[in-house]
Parts: sequence; C-alpha cells; structure tokens
Amino acid sequence: MAVTKTHPIKSTLKAAIDYICNPDKTDGKLLVSSFGCAAETADIEFEWTRRHSIDKGTHLGCHLIQAFQPGEVTPEQAHEIGMELAKEILGGKYEFVLTTHIDKDHVHNHLIFNAVSFTDHKHYHSNKHSYHEIRRASDRLCKEHGLSVIVPGQDKGKSYIEHQAAQNGTSYKARLKAAIDRLLPACSDLEELLRRLQREGYEIKRGKYISARAPDQERFTRLKALGVDYAEEVLAARIAGRSRPSRQPKQQNGKISLLLDIQNNIKAQQSAGFTHWAKLNNLKQAAKTMNFLTEHGISSYGELESKLAALSERRDTARAEIKRIESRSAELALVMKHTGTYRQLKPIYDRYRKSNDKENFLRGHESEIILFEAAAREFKRLGAVPLPKTESMKTELAALAGKKESLLAEYRASRSQAQEYETIKMNVDALLHGSEEKVQSKSYELT
Repeated sequence: MAVTKTHPIKSTLKAAIDYICNPDKTDGKLLVSSFGCAAETADIEFEWTRRHSIDKGTHLGCHLIQAFQPGEVTPEQAHEIGMELAKEILGGKYEFVLTTHIDKDHVHNHLIFNAVSFTDHKHYHSNKHSYHEIRRASDRLCKEHGLSVIVPGQDKGKSYIEHQAAQNGTSYKARLKAAIDRLLPACSDLEELLRRLQREGYEIKRGKYISARAPDQERFTRLKALGVDYAEEVLAARIAGRSRPSRQPKQQNGKISLLLDIQNNIKAQQSAGFTHWAKLNNLKQAAKTMNFLTEHGISSYGELESKLAALSERRDTARAEIKRIESRSAELALVMKHTGTYRQLKPIYDRYRKSNDKENFLRGHESEIILFEAAAREFKRLGAVPLPKTESMKTELAALAGKKESLLAEYRASRSQAQEYETIKMNVDALLHGSEEKVQSKSYELT
C-alpha cells in the first residue's frame, strides 16, 4: 500500500532538493536518481528550462511524496516503484529528482519535478484530475509489485497517519466505524443506532449531517466522513436490509457482465432483494453470453480460448511497441534538450576557456558554465557524439508520435475486445462449473 501527497514548490527549490537528497536519509545517496538533469545541479537546470517558457506559472516545481506501509517494501523496491511512477506520470517531458528515505519506520519516496516541460516548455497543471491520475498509477504499480492497495472510495481523504492509526486501532474514525458495525445488526432504525451510540459514550450532534464525538475526542466526526457505507441514508438502508444505495448495481449499457457467485456474495447474504436481482441478472447475462458465442461462430471451448489468446497477443504486442516508442521519444527529447543547451552556451564556454582570468569570468557566468559542462557529460553518456542535427531529431520524433497514435488505437481496440472475451470465458467457466468432466476436457460443444 502506498499513500501519495503532492504540493507545489513556490520558493527555495534548491533547499527542497538538498533536503530530499540528504545522505543520512538516502543511504549515502545510493537511493538518489534523476532524469533530464543531475541531482547536484537540478535547481539550475530547472531554471534554465523555465527561462524558455512563455507560461512559467507561479511554481518552480512540484513535490510528490509516496509513502509505503511499514515492512511491506524494501528501499530498493520502493525506489524502483517510484521511478516507474515518475516516468509514467511525467512521460519523459519533465526533469526530476527521485529519492527514497529510510530514516522513518515507513519507507517513502520524494519526487521533485520541474513545473515546466523541457520538450514543449509548457507548464505542468497540478489539479484534482492530475492528482487522481497519480494516485491511480501508484495503486496500479503497487498491485503489479504484489503490494496491498487502498480500496477506492473507502479511505477518501485519509492521511498516512490516519491509515496507521486505523491499523493500530487508535483512530477515532476506525473506532466509530467498528462501534456502528457492531451495534447496527440489533437496531430497528437509525434513531435506535444513535441511542445505542450515546449509551456507549458518544455525543451526537444533529444538523444538516449527523456527527458523533468520543469522550476523549476534540472534534465531532460526521458519519458520512467514515465512508460511503456510513452515510445516513445508507445506514438506514443497511438496517432495513435493502440494497445499499452506494452498492446499487451499475447499468451495463448493453455490455455483457460477469455472472455473480450468489452463494459466496456478502451482499446477497445480507439482502433478499439483491439476491432476487442477482438471479435475474445471471439469467440475462447467461443468455447474452450464449448469443455472443453463436453470433461469433464459436462452437467449442478451444475456439474461445484461441480467440482470447490471439486478442491478448495483439494487445500485448501493441503495448510493448508503445513502450519502446515512448522510451525512444524520451531519449530523443533529452538529446534535443542537451543539444540546444550545448549550442547556445558554447560561445560563452569558449570565452571562458580563452579567458586570462577564469575565476573572475566564472563568477559572472557560473550557471552557464555548469549547464554547458552538464550537457557535454550527457552527450558522452547517451552516446550522442558527434552533435546530432536538431531537424533530423524533430523529424524522427514526429514519425514516432504518428506511429504511437495508430498503435494506441490498435491497443485500445484489442484491449476492449480481450476484456469482452475474458468476460465471456469466465461466464462459460461458471456455466460449466457443475460438470467436472466437461471443464477438464475443454471440448464441450456449446451449440
């Protein structure tokens, strides 16, 4: 599980970068990485990129913190996840410094990236939409690495401290939720639940929303702040045994959905109405599944498996090629950045080399000299010697962008079809579950 938090850097960029690169926190700087810049000169390189931007904005950079649950991840694994997250959300367009801190009981990443892109010099817009993309990407990467993931909606707005307090049993919200869950089955209505909470020492405040406060708690907690299942109308529905408003089945818009395992479904055990709906829904989805197989001329389980495998291969091939193009595009963008810096500052560097008083010259052009030498080092590291032509790189970038666009269309189409066939296959498996011989042979005729 990883908890993410972002905030802008409006001043003291160098101080922020120095802080996250602290050797005592990063295992002697072994857990420090960067992209498009050197960690030691990142503040100067950020500023150089911002000089070329028309829309500079008010921020010098953005600071993202990604904290992991104690004991769930090694520092090296956390750093790897942080690097994957940085590359995904920034798309190879922004310089960044990534560090992993190990001085606390929980390993956590610090990512500071430029507020302006070095590829198109556009300003990064930090808002709710961009943050949700960061959180979704972080959750997905944690899942891919075998870590736990916060269930969307259940812990909305919860800080890392609250997560830890909930796990340790010390959170006011966690204790209130536990009390409600324990008392609710014996209540006949919402008013009785509130009376029982008062008998347990909770102070109840009524208004637009109902709030509760434990004896040792400073502020009231709104019931709806506990999560979607604790809003007043949902609690009333849970007490009455109806389907929870927050759990109402979503409309499928004609798409085939998975058959529900009614026997092992918690909602079905709690609500007779949901059980009735689920049975009808399963009949509809089973009919849709069989119609799909007939319409697509699939008469055996083997044909279904072959079709799904072919679609999955198309999807994976397109995704791998997209990743290759993104990697090459990021590499080209870096070379173009350093090429521009090198050519623009070479006259100053030549004057510096010829100067009789280099120390005095350096005092007036220190940042330019540092940037030029950093660009020269990057050329050697990237193997971009002799100096490449900017126009040829722009042509290649445009070609890669066009190819990526067509591959994205191919990837989305094959992914959608693969998901549909995966649903069909899982429904067929469920329908055939009653006959072990048919499932094992995988040769059952479906028509």
